[in-house]
Amino acid sequence: MNTAWSGLIDDAALFPPGDVPLPRALPAHLGYRTAWFADLVGPFVFPAPRLGELAAALAAVPDGHALDISLTVPVGAPALPPALDALAKLPAVRLAAVEIALPDGPSVGDTLTVLDRELPPEVTAHVEVPRGAFGAEVADAIAASRHHAKLRTGGTVATAFPGERELAAALIICARRGLAFKCTAGLHHALRHTDPVTGFEHHGFLNVLLATEAALDGAERDAVAALLAERSAGPVRDRVAALGADGVARVRSTFTSVGSCSVHEPVDDLTTLGLLTAPDDGTPGNRG
Repeated sequence: MNTAWSGLIDDAALFPPGDVPLPRALPAHLGYRTAWFADLVGPFVFPAPRLGELAAALAAVPDGHALDISLTVPVGAPALPPALDALAKLPAVRLAAVEIALPDGPSVGDTLTVLDRELPPEVTAHVEVPRGAFGAEVADAIAASRHHAKLRTGGTVATAFPGERELAAALIICARRGLAFKCTAGLHHALRHTDPVTGFEHHGFLNVLLATEAALDGAERDAVAALLAERSAGPVRDRVAALGADGVARVRSTFTSVGSCSVHEPVDDLTTLGLLTAPDDGTPGNRG
């Protein structure tokens, strides 16, 4: 299956709030690769500080499973070379992407120089810029490189979730520069909602999709923010359906993926909204 939703969900099961233990998360991810929704699943997001655990976990799963890794490097560029050396020693692991934090102090140019020096040409990095620092200068530098931006859309505290106007501004910055980006944290559901347990206000990944489309079409901040704020399933679903596969694919060339601690929740939401069709032939979903 190849759809406009291909590679939408980077499997971040190891990260909060999921915090799935590696001996469970890895077999579940490998199961997703053969599920009916396999085309939607991107790489297994793995933190560089935990690479020492991965060899044992791989030894516990059946042979013949190749693993695509999106390697997160939370402490910045100096930690990248040793992490890549450690990853190269692991069998049947392919580096699909790098997600790297831009620390306070060093310029984005310094980080991009290390990425270009250390990464193979086919590997793209997603550069996460601290909240409040994602302005024109930083965005221009990333847009001029082969790398992408990473926007944080949530976390484990309420203040980690940007408001509609803040996120809208970031989407406009990316859209007006042709800068591709992924989003991470808090986007495992399709629609804007209030979490019933935490009370946190979560953005929806379909809201982000529509807001990105509007930004690409030149919409201003208020209009983009209004799309991020929409909570009703009908208007969001109908507008996404009206885009069609070509329209969704166009937007997703900019809004590339979502790092989600749940794979099934985004798939279930798309299916419930009628934007994705599950097979009716008994094909297993391989729930982990």
